[in-house]
Order: sequence, then C-alpha cells, then structure tokens
Amino acid sequence: MDAGRPYHRRTEGAVRADSGTEASCGLGGNAVPRPLTPLGRFYVYALHGCLCEVLFTAAWDLYERGDRKLAGHTSLWALPIYGAALLLIERLHLWLQPRCPLLARLLVYTLFTYLWEFGTGLLLRLLGACPWDYSAFRYNLRGLVTLEYALPWATGCFIAEQHVIKNALRVRLWNSGQAP
Repeated sequence: MDAGRPYHRRTEGAVRADSGTEASCGLGGNAVPRPLTPLGRFYVYALHGCLCEVLFTAAWDLYERGDRKLAGHTSLWALPIYGAALLLIERLHLWLQPRCPLLARLLVYTLFTYLWEFGTGLLLRLLGACPWDYSAFRYNLRGLVTLEYALPWATGCFIAEQHVIKNALRVRLWNSGQAP
C-alpha cells in the first residue's frame, strides 16, 4: 500500500479511510446523492411509454388478428409525447396524492391522457405526421382518441403512478467519484 494515500475500504455501504473517519473518495464527508433531473425522468418516462405501447400493440394484434409474431409497433413521436405527458402526470401526482383518493386521481390522469392524446394528435395531424387513427372505432373523436381505450389508459396511469413515477422520484445518483 502506498504510504502517501489513505487506504479505503467499504463497510456497511459507506467508504471509510483507515483512520475510521468517513470519506467520500476525495469529495468531502458531506457528499449527498442527487435525484434524477427532470431530463433524466423525461428519458425514463419516454422509454417506459414506448415500451408499453409496443407491448400493447403486440397484444392487440394477437387478440384482433391472431398475429403470434408479437411484433408490436410505435412511432418516434411517442418518445416526446410520453416523456412530456408523464412529467406532467408526475406534477399532478405530487399535487393530488395528499388530497385525493386513488380512484379520483386515476380519473384525472385518464382525462388528462385523453386531452394530451387529442392535442398532440391534432398537432401531428396538422403536420401530416400523426401515427395513429382511431376512425375505425365506434366511440372515436375525429380519429384522434377513442373511448374503447379508457380502461387500458387508466391501467397505464395506475402503473405509471404506483411504480414508474414513484420509483423515478426515488432514484438517487452519485457524482463521479462518490460512493454510496
């Protein structure tokens, strides 16, 4: 061992020098992990939304057409749509959670999802880029949203609130050189 450098060993999840005092790999004893940034959470939410959409479309194609390839599909437009939507639902969650029961929150999230899907779909349609069309569904509005998806959207909102958002807000990152 080099006499000029303290020897660091891990004990109980912390880094301690030989002297027994806490060290943070040269960053001082008061280093604290930081939460994911909004951009980091946007990334997590965007990927989660796209994965769910691919899973849903694969399952839908299996149910509707018997397509056992389970290929699933989505559009690159889904990344910013889901990322931004879940960041907004996260804000709604933080405001509603202490004030409303779960079923009321799910209703608000689902209504928000319909408004978001309609708004982004309308914008994309104006650009000639809307990747979905629900015109074949009985209860659709201008082909941009359909009531037939209310239960899947509510289920997705439940999963988002109870698992994805809750865990994304709990994630902590250490700066380079820090140790837990």
